[in-house]
Amino acid sequence: MFNRTIHTREALQELVGTPSNLAVHKVIDSLDRHCEDFIAKSPLLLLATADKSGSCDVSPRGDQPGFVSILNQKHLLIPERRGNKRIDSLYNILENPHVGLIFLIPGLRETLRVNGKASIVTDEELLAPLAVSNTIPLAGIGVEVEECFLHCGKAMIRSNLWNPAAWLLDQELPRAAEILAAHAKITTQTEIETSLNEGYRKRLY
Repeated sequence: MFNRTIHTREALQELVGTPSNLAVHKVIDSLDRHCEDFIAKSPLLLLATADKSGSCDVSPRGDQPGFVSILNQKHLLIPERRGNKRIDSLYNILENPHVGLIFLIPGLRETLRVNGKASIVTDEELLAPLAVSNTIPLAGIGVEVEECFLHCGKAMIRSNLWNPAAWLLDQELPRAAEILAAHAKITTQTEIETSLNEGYRKRLY
């Protein structure tokens, strides 16, 4: 399918060029006050993990701004809220602790990237402050920060992500129940839609 591909760093650099001094030197190894402020205002992050063979997965984590606990300049704790119990990210972390995070703030073009090593945390003293509706998470994802840096807003600008005028109309959006019914082939679209809506109303925490 792909006839012309690149296989060396040298060939890739020749194609793309070299980064600017700003791009090279913007990476820091701990959370300063700017990173802490960004994380405190972010309601959504994307978590990238991989298993021991390198197979990758990206999963969203979201809640009210400030839902990620900043323990100190080197450590974060992400609550593991209720889901469908596949826990792909957690299984991956057991095999390979390296993770990548992207924090987003609605309306802001730039994102914050954090890379580090993760562990599955069950310390109730740390998890208790992350409780919502008196429900303490069973576990959290602890991240030891190794790199953090701001990512420029070109992708957001090109995608028009935060521009409501560019959004699809409701009737044009993909339908989750239709997709799941087609993929799983074990239940009807109506049953899935009912289950999804019930979960969104009753099983967020």
